[in-house]
Amino acid sequence: QPKINKADTISLILCLLDMWAVWGVIVLAGGLKDQNGPATQSGVWQVVGGGLIIAAAALFSSLV
Repeated sequence: QPKINKADTISLILCLLDMWAVWGVIVLAGGLKDQNGPATQSGVWQVVGGGLIIAAAALFSSLV
């Protein structure tokens, strides 16, 4: 069974969170294109949430 070190785990988590934020941008762009208020709001909050989680993970990885 291969061992996974802490740095690889953090890198994988940051990569997944980056994709989450990118998906939020896609949802936001679709909402703006269709002038769909709920989709636009959902995209904005997904981007903001993804950014906050990425910042917290980066801060955590610098402390550990």
